[in-house]
Amino acid sequence: MKDTIAILCGGGPAPGINSVISSVSMAFLDAGYRVLGIHEGYKGLLAEEPQVQEIDFKFADDIHKRGGSALKMSRYKPKDNEFSTQFFVDFNVKLLVTIGGDDTASTANRLGKFLREHDVDIQNIHVPKTIDNDLPLPDNTPTFGYQSAKQEGVRIAQTVYEDARTSGNWFVTAAMGREAGHLAFGIGAASHFPMIVIPEMFNKVEVTFDRIIKLIISAIVKRKLLGINYGVAIVSEGVFHFMSDEEIKNSGIDFTYDEHGHPELGNVSKAHIFNVLLQRRLKELGLKVKSRPVELGYELRCVQPTAFDLMYCGLLGYGVKKLFDEGRTACMVTASNSGKIAPLYLEDVSDETGKVLPRLVDINGEKPKLIFEHGLQFIEPGDYEEAKIYLEKPEDYDFRRILGW
Repeated sequence: MKDTIAILCGGGPAPGINSVISSVSMAFLDAGYRVLGIHEGYKGLLAEEPQVQEIDFKFADDIHKRGGSALKMSRYKPKDNEFSTQFFVDFNVKLLVTIGGDDTASTANRLGKFLREHDVDIQNIHVPKTIDNDLPLPDNTPTFGYQSAKQEGVRIAQTVYEDARTSGNWFVTAAMGREAGHLAFGIGAASHFPMIVIPEMFNKVEVTFDRIIKLIISAIVKRKLLGINYGVAIVSEGVFHFMSDEEIKNSGIDFTYDEHGHPELGNVSKAHIFNVLLQRRLKELGLKVKSRPVELGYELRCVQPTAFDLMYCGLLGYGVKKLFDEGRTACMVTASNSGKIAPLYLEDVSDETGKVLPRLVDINGEKPKLIFEHGLQFIEPGDYEEAKIYLEKPEDYDFRRILGW
């Protein structure tokens, strides 16, 4: 029986997954291996009758530039007592390639340890994936899918900005991001949005809805002073990660709650939340400004990868073969801007509890400092007197005072 490599995808989709599958498959097919794709991630792998996809050269070639994932994905995270050696023995698997985030990687490491303890000789190599760009890869290398998702986000954002200008409205957009604000920052900065709100900005004060809404109003009033009655603000969904349940419950938004009493944020558009709260505050202030919500989320995950990600994902795929030949296991593959392939081990980027520490936007970095200093529009002390025609206490809407900067 031929030596086999198995590929599975965990978590949510990101542009470039098919490019990784394609490149890994081609490299191993060329070397004489059998390549099997597994549908539905770990759920499919550990099923009594796993759904497998025989990957040949034509299949790999066809999917290279497509968005989405040719292998169905799942967020299923198995417990140790669900592990089994059967699939790996039946198909003579020598390498398990996992594509996903840190949960997918840590599960692969647990599974690999189980297999070795049961005398199944196997390597496991992980390809890190997320449009959030929040995995701590060396040399600030982006995670694959981020550049493509950002490009699509900018395309939509520019259309929204044009709608704002055409209709004389404001739009409140929200972008995916878990804990980090990379995607919102990248889209907002590229689109010249007058206000960008990311969790990393709140490095000196607590994240609250009140502060977020004040930041948006600061931009609205500043633009009015400049003679512009439209605009777009973008807020990263990562701000919710740093809010207490009490803050979220007291917002007045009608949430559903899980069995532990936590608000189920996934059931509500984040842009809708911010827009409702903004409209309430504008009415309290007597400011007649129309605003509309736009969510930048699932629209970004399955787009065709850009040239950057097509090349980058190819390097990651070929890098899996390189690390396999070197005997590496229980590691992630990384590719530098110059194409240098290197392993990254989870323990090197995890805390004492095993949690992978997210890479946040470096708020003190040169790029964010330039954007926040010169790329946004907001109330400053020199605007206080003129802004009194709109705000009783303009200093309460001073960008730097709101953030404690």
